[in-house]
Amino acid sequence: MLGVLALGRTAFHRPASVLRERFTPAWAASIVGVVLATIWIGFFAYRQVEYSSNLWWRFALDANAPRMLRASLVVSILAAGFLVRSLLRPAERASLGTAPTLDEIERAVERSPRALACAALTGDKRFVTSDSRESFIMYQVQGRRWIALGDPVGPSRESEELVWRFRELADGHGGRTVFYQTSAERAPLYLDLGLAELKIGEEARVPLAGFSLDGGRRAELRLARQRAERDRASFEVVPREAVPALLPALEAISEAWLGENAAVEKRFTAGAFSERYIRRFPIALVRREGEPVAFANLWITSAKTECAVDLMRFGPDAPAAAMDYLLLELMLWARSSGFELFSLGVAPLAGLDRDPLAPAWHRAGHALFPHGEHFHNFEALRRYKAKFHPVWEPKYLMAPGVAALPHILVDIALLVASGGKKRAPSAESSSPISSIDTK
Repeated sequence: MLGVLALGRTAFHRPASVLRERFTPAWAASIVGVVLATIWIGFFAYRQVEYSSNLWWRFALDANAPRMLRASLVVSILAAGFLVRSLLRPAERASLGTAPTLDEIERAVERSPRALACAALTGDKRFVTSDSRESFIMYQVQGRRWIALGDPVGPSRESEELVWRFRELADGHGGRTVFYQTSAERAPLYLDLGLAELKIGEEARVPLAGFSLDGGRRAELRLARQRAERDRASFEVVPREAVPALLPALEAISEAWLGENAAVEKRFTAGAFSERYIRRFPIALVRREGEPVAFANLWITSAKTECAVDLMRFGPDAPAAAMDYLLLELMLWARSSGFELFSLGVAPLAGLDRDPLAPAWHRAGHALFPHGEHFHNFEALRRYKAKFHPVWEPKYLMAPGVAALPHILVDIALLVASGGKKRAPSAESSSPISSIDTK
């Protein structure tokens, strides 16, 4: 058997060591059960031998009963010592190579054309980097799933090598590779990994070159802006350098919003409010009579291809039209600043095929879409974003297969929902736009 295992040793590529293994309670109980069963069998086999303390010290070629007693004692001591050592040893993390520095991450984010790259700065990600350290995949582990967020960040020439490195790393640790919120143009990368493509919704991206408030179809947006201005609202974009002075006011707005909406901070796909995180970005700020009443931190890069918001929060004194007002003014600011697109985020389950011959996932998602108010008002969310007349871009979940989809969706939900202190029994997302009542 040892020879057979030695010949096939290249197939066992996952790092493991029995001496370094941390045994679970089930494993510990199994080991104790085997030892106890072995001792019982020994006593049963030599039940005709009358027990005496002299048996422990009797050594002879045919003295099997004394040998059984001594062996049982030694095995019990060794098993107990091994289990105690395993249970008391500090937990160790698997070695995943040299982590990128914050400067390396920031440089790669700054060069990225997609605003989602800024999610790498939330402080809750792990990273796989290319040899040049110019590209990375941000991910987190939930259960056995290694879930990457978005496409690889960095030069496209390094993407293929990077996704394979991530796949091999996950496989080497017994994990399952998942890519969440990927784009259509990168689909061949993931299909070559053996992953299946599942559409999860559509991202609303507003082209800014021709964006304005003129024309009949923009009448509703103009009206929202006028209402906010009548309520003495004003808008400004605060640069990073001036954000620290506003942090007390921003924190008060955030706390009030979380309390009013019975919300918790999220993670992975969005940031959570903290001074260290918020001060990394410019802030879109709405004031009412000079006092801050609403804000959103901006995900932007020096490429100026796309602008998006992460946290969007409103205080109790914010005007009724503050959300529309903030987004409209921000789009106008982004257009004048040279940005090409403004992202309104993903509308979950939007754009799935209604055809009876469509894949089962499309039919199930389409059936859920109009009834999502029990979980999230998907249809109203898409209608709200549609009034800005965006271009809809499909977003995908790349997974090992449809059979694993329920477990994967649960793992993603747990990953996103485990980021903050609970405020109340129910919870809403603190992700931009999708977290706010759109009616």
